Amino acid sequence: MLKPTTPGAPARMLTALLFTGLLFAGCTDTTQQEDTTSSPRFTLAVIPDTQNYLDYSHQRKEGFALDGSDLFIQQMQDVASRDDVVFVAAVGDVWQHQTLDIDPEHAARGLEAIPNPIFALELAPSPKTLTVEIPRAVEGYQILAAANIPFGVAPGNHDSDAMWSDSRFPPNLQKKKHSLTPEDLGMLHIGGLDNFRSVFGSEGAFFKDKSWYVANYRGGANAAQVFSAGGYQFLHITLEMAADNWVLAWAADVIEAHPGYPTIITTHDYLNTRNERKANPIVDLKRIDPDYHNTAEEVWEKLISAYDQVFLVLCGHHHGQGRRIDNNHYGHKVYQILANYQGRGQAGLDAGQALNPRRGIPRGLGDGWYRLMQFDMGGGVPTVTVQTWSSHYQHLSGDMDSYTQWYRNYEQSGMSDAEFLATDEFVLELDDFRERFGSPK
Repeated sequence: MLKPTTPGAPARMLTALLFTGLLFAGCTDTTQQEDTTSSPRFTLAVIPDTQNYLDYSHQRKEGFALDGSDLFIQQMQDVASRDDVVFVAAVGDVWQHQTLDIDPEHAARGLEAIPNPIFALELAPSPKTLTVEIPRAVEGYQILAAANIPFGVAPGNHDSDAMWSDSRFPPNLQKKKHSLTPEDLGMLHIGGLDNFRSVFGSEGAFFKDKSWYVANYRGGANAAQVFSAGGYQFLHITLEMAADNWVLAWAADVIEAHPGYPTIITTHDYLNTRNERKANPIVDLKRIDPDYHNTAEEVWEKLISAYDQVFLVLCGHHHGQGRRIDNNHYGHKVYQILANYQGRGQAGLDAGQALNPRRGIPRGLGDGWYRLMQFDMGGGVPTVTVQTWSSHYQHLSGDMDSYTQWYRNYEQSGMSDAEFLATDEFVLELDDFRERFGSPK
């Protein structure tokens, strides 16, 4: 068993007071979603990385062509308006910037941050994280709370209190063209989740005393929720990025405490766009800090494939989409799905926003795209119809003639148009679901 990392200190008093006001303001809405407990059909909504919507520099006050955060609020309103959504899973990177150069726990262990001009803008902490980005995030999730939709949020690297370029991997500043390697770009590390806990912590207004919020670890950095749908009781678990052995042991305990529950795990970094369980080479937490992290492959071996209740894994982080199906240790299928649309910037172009001057591509926002996973538990074989919908354009991916033209070359340039469309609209047949979990009740 690895050493546990030290739980984070309580959130800052100022931040807590700010969020308390936001969380409770207007939360008297008692709107009830349609009862889908006994219906064989229901929808799980998956929110990809929203960091570029909330980025303070992507707002009109900073000279951006539109308020990116309006697209985020619109997306949450869109989700809340659907009467078939029984649960929302968010894959992390809720906001963009950090507030510290390095967190106290890593500094105490002797890790050091160094200047890295390649990532100077991305790694600059900002007070606007607390005054612009996080309050707007709270406003968005308050919409789900007011609609009484249970949800879980996994923390991403951008949700950490600090993200820095580590001194042991200095960038190669002599090269003009850099490869995606730590030897060229340096290695990024993260630490601290006090900001995340101040919003999504176990004692916050979103989750405290909620009957469906059933367990947490490290104050809500990892958490578990339950929901009833389609004649089954489901368990959903959110895990820290590259979770360590202590987190995995906690998750195993939660699964064992809910025997027979079909289980979904959401974590930020798990699958890449080549359908591999591999980290981004320059944000490889296991490589940079091996005693405190597991690789995605180790998370698969130690937890996901070792517990037969886990049938679905959701993740983000890598720009684009991916999926794979593997048999677990019991010979049953585990569906692993990546969806992250943060690089999509057509909405900005439509509003007159210039291309990113450094890269010559659109400034990423997300364009309102998120996943709808429509379960049908009736019939002989349960199915999940996965669709990708834009709350901004009010279209499914397959219904837009310009969809592949806008996004394919940035996300899956080696695919044909048909192959690209198939990554965002497909059907999963849960052909061993009844064998594992029995008939609906």
